[in-house]
Amino acid sequence: MSQARLYRQLTSDVGEGFTEEAAQYAIENVNADWNANALVKARNYQERQAMSVDRIYRQLTSEHSEGFTPEQAQYAIDNL
Repeated sequence: MSQARLYRQLTSDVGEGFTEEAAQYAIENVNADWNANALVKARNYQERQAMSVDRIYRQLTSEHSEGFTPEQAQYAIDNL
């Protein structure tokens, strides 16, 4: 899960419903490896859906999908 997606999950009324402040605190203190998370997602897209590298990158960086940063997505692509 990306940082952006985690934030949305934590603050969503249909998700966890935390305040923005609480969600931001959680994100700053979770000690997640966002690059590794992006790589796991990229491998799943490659292996399970046979997506092209370009499509994986777009999926990873889409705010409506995974929400990884361009740098995190590029790390994932470079390490597939």
